[in-house]
Amino acid sequence: MNRTKGNAGAAPQGPLSLMFRVYKYVLPEVSAQLDGWLSEAEKIPDPELRRQAIASITDKRFHCQGGAVYAAADLPNRHVLIPLIVAFQTISDYLDNLCDRSTSYSREDFRRLHLSMLHAVDPSAALPDYYEFRTETQDGGYLHKLVKTCQSCICLLPSYSAAQPYVQELVSLYADLQVYKHIRVEEREPELQNWWNRHRSRYPDIHWNEFAAASGSTLGVFMLFLASADKTMNESMAEQIRSVYFPHVCGLHILLDYLIDREEDRIGGDLNFCEYYESESRAAERIRWFADNARGGVSMLPDGRFHQMIVEGLLALYLSDPKVKRQRDVSFITKELMRRSPWTRLFFWANSVWIRRRQGIRGPQIQSTRKS
Repeated sequence: MNRTKGNAGAAPQGPLSLMFRVYKYVLPEVSAQLDGWLSEAEKIPDPELRRQAIASITDKRFHCQGGAVYAAADLPNRHVLIPLIVAFQTISDYLDNLCDRSTSYSREDFRRLHLSMLHAVDPSAALPDYYEFRTETQDGGYLHKLVKTCQSCICLLPSYSAAQPYVQELVSLYADLQVYKHIRVEEREPELQNWWNRHRSRYPDIHWNEFAAASGSTLGVFMLFLASADKTMNESMAEQIRSVYFPHVCGLHILLDYLIDREEDRIGGDLNFCEYYESESRAAERIRWFADNARGGVSMLPDGRFHQMIVEGLLALYLSDPKVKRQRDVSFITKELMRRSPWTRLFFWANSVWIRRRQGIRGPQIQSTRKS
């Protein structure tokens, strides 16, 4: 996975190089992909499915834009990576809307819907009716098209067979979380605790709410997609990536997402995994622990500097969100996390503020909407 410095596919060596690639190549191609899927969504016959599909694209574009940053590390393969990441994230956002913004509390329904994500990362999977357990069923083949796009792109990744078990593991955890966090309010925490008890022996250093948060991130999947484009990637490398990204990078990502949404979730009565810390200082301590472990882990990966920029970018983009200033407890945690701030994060901080002022978009949430 090591690439020579002069190779056109070499990972960017600094934040300026990364952002140049993102603006010149990645974002325009992501926009083209999303425009195509929006056209497909507008053709969905069922009005409710059509409304949620359109909303998932128009309201959550930044999810695909943020995830597709991984394609900047391998521009020659962006024609595979960008359509794959966009299609996979679009499935995730669409299903999140269907579970989060409907009257259904059926775990059978949620489980069947998220089976599409597991099929999306398994090129050999046959596609059933994903709407079997819900009233709205006529999507004109929209979800099948998204799944098939992922499958066809994955077939073009030369080393995917080495990464597939770890991708499927992460997607399975993601699907579990989506099922348990969308069922009836009184059932959610007990089910999440039971789920955690089945996995806790593998993760003795984290707590149940942190495990749940880490399971909600798609970054580990995107990184394994990127690694699978490298012909030299093997199962040992894939396992290393998985162990670095989950739970530390993924946990940092979603804990930051929940952190900045604390006030909104309190008002809405929504589940928030940062609310389970006994104090602001404890929340800051635990998020800092995830950040430190994420930094240390990614430094051991090939192209470690690229992954370090991802970690610092997560911190900057979330901690610079305008919602932070409106929440005194969150501002306290932000100051604690920024005490050991490197120059890279300052660059991303300034850049993220510039992006929001120019485009009017919020921070890069992935799966940030929650059903009350």
